[in-house]
Amino acid sequence: MAKEMGTRDTRSGLALLVIVIGVLITAVDTTIVVLALPEIQRSLHVGLASIIWVIIGYLLVITLLATQLGRLGDMFGRVRMYELGFFVFIVGSLLCALAWNEASIIGFRLLQGVGGALVAANSGAVIADTFPPEQRGRAYGYNAIGWNIGAVLGVLLGGLIVTYFSWRWIFWINVPIGLVALAIAFKVLHDHGEREKRRLDYLGTVTLGLGLFGILWGLTKLTSESLNASIIAFVVAGLLLLGVFAFVEVQQNEPMLNLSLFRVPTMSPTLLAALFQGLASFSVLYLLLMYLQGVRGYTPLHASLLLLPGYVVGGVVGPIGGRLADRYGAVWPATIGLVVQMLALVIYAQLGTGSAIWILSGAYVIGAIGSGGFYPANNAAVMKAAPAGSFGIASGMLRTFANIGMVFSFAAAIVVASGTISKNQAFAIFVGTSKLSAHIGTEFTAGIHDAFYLSVVLMAIAAVFSATNLKQHLSSANANPPNFLPKTVTPTE
Repeated sequence: MAKEMGTRDTRSGLALLVIVIGVLITAVDTTIVVLALPEIQRSLHVGLASIIWVIIGYLLVITLLATQLGRLGDMFGRVRMYELGFFVFIVGSLLCALAWNEASIIGFRLLQGVGGALVAANSGAVIADTFPPEQRGRAYGYNAIGWNIGAVLGVLLGGLIVTYFSWRWIFWINVPIGLVALAIAFKVLHDHGEREKRRLDYLGTVTLGLGLFGILWGLTKLTSESLNASIIAFVVAGLLLLGVFAFVEVQQNEPMLNLSLFRVPTMSPTLLAALFQGLASFSVLYLLLMYLQGVRGYTPLHASLLLLPGYVVGGVVGPIGGRLADRYGAVWPATIGLVVQMLALVIYAQLGTGSAIWILSGAYVIGAIGSGGFYPANNAAVMKAAPAGSFGIASGMLRTFANIGMVFSFAAAIVVASGTISKNQAFAIFVGTSKLSAHIGTEFTAGIHDAFYLSVVLMAIAAVFSATNLKQHLSSANANPPNFLPKTVTPTE
């Protein structure tokens, strides 16, 4: 009996290791590529207006597919889909390392995004299938740690690889790690959940994807061109398609995004807080790296080391923020976390060409403390507001709104920051293909300040949305919210 229990514990430990590695390597690839953009652009002769899609394309695919691919797990087996995601991610990484031109690197990053979406959509469900209820909290905790470690490694490894090796190694390193983890997964992970017949929302996915693409295409063109009829047409077409998407979703029995959840009083502000926080925060890493490398002349490795303390502190604070949410309710930690992030953004907006560099590192730690308060608390707020039987749907909504914010954050920051000097020159600086004179450095820093002030405004909007839940929180003896979901809808992921 003892031997059998030991074998079971070993198998569970290996299963958790595989899941954490999957989350870790997908987290690495959300940050590591930022540091390699200049080298990728120079090596593959990628157009300045196209290099941004190496990052945006990856995020856009994950945003569109995560909720839908979770349904495939319900239909065909969560472990099977998780392992397929791992395999696709490894193949995508291999092909990215072998990319030979602009189209190939962007196309292979999209493929990598499909693998990342499969992993992200099914990892939580695999944990639920693999571990008994009394062990799931610990397993999810390790999963969160894996994501934080991945973000740290992405920055640190990106600096090391770009400084001392070829940019191709940022993709090569995923291959052996992924293959070992995949081999273990085949051995220790097994599907236990029942299959469910689900319906994919193809029309919703297509209209949302085209709508977001139209707006993003217009914004990215605006970084290298003046406003013209073509850019306006793309943005207007994108907005119209988002309207079509909203109309389509209310007609579906199993929509991609269940917009009826917005009728739950505390759900709307919580999801919108996630959207605006993503808009405000995702571009910060990119802007700071451009300041450190473009304005201050630091190497990618030195720049990444200056930001490392923030990631370490964020990994420590996150679990504390979760416990505070459990003890005092989710609203206070989430709202205070957003205000703390605003403080960090205000500090960034004061950085000049000769500012003491410890100020930037200190502000990044402050921002990490705010993030550690916001993320677990806001997640808890969404789960508390969700009607009974819709936790999977609500979780998918939260991921999608946060990811949409992240995708647009990148494009909006570059558009604003490029307003103080010529667009071609600004974009060349952004991707590291132009050196800064003292005069241009001062003007470019002013543009970065504008981008940070935009983030302050967006973060303030997120804080207002989060704070609107205070009234319900203070008056709550909140009963379970009413179930506004259509009767035909079944829980997802």
